[in-house]
Amino acid sequence: AKEKPSQGEVVAVGPGKLSDEGARLEMDVSVGDKVLYSKYSGTDVTLEGEEYLILRESELLGVIGG
Repeated sequence: AKEKPSQGEVVAVGPGKLSDEGARLEMDVSVGDKVLYSKYSGTDVTLEGEEYLILRESELLGVIGG
């Protein structure tokens, strides 16, 4: 059975990944973007009573707006 992707909104982003050469790679997503991700990706965390999903940019299936 095919799984439908989940949708969420980006509420924070990190500084970006380091390349093998040590250069910082810019993020392709920004706060406010709507994104798609697979159901079982990321790590669930609860901060101050709010639930969040932490994802690597490589786990995103796509950006659908922002």
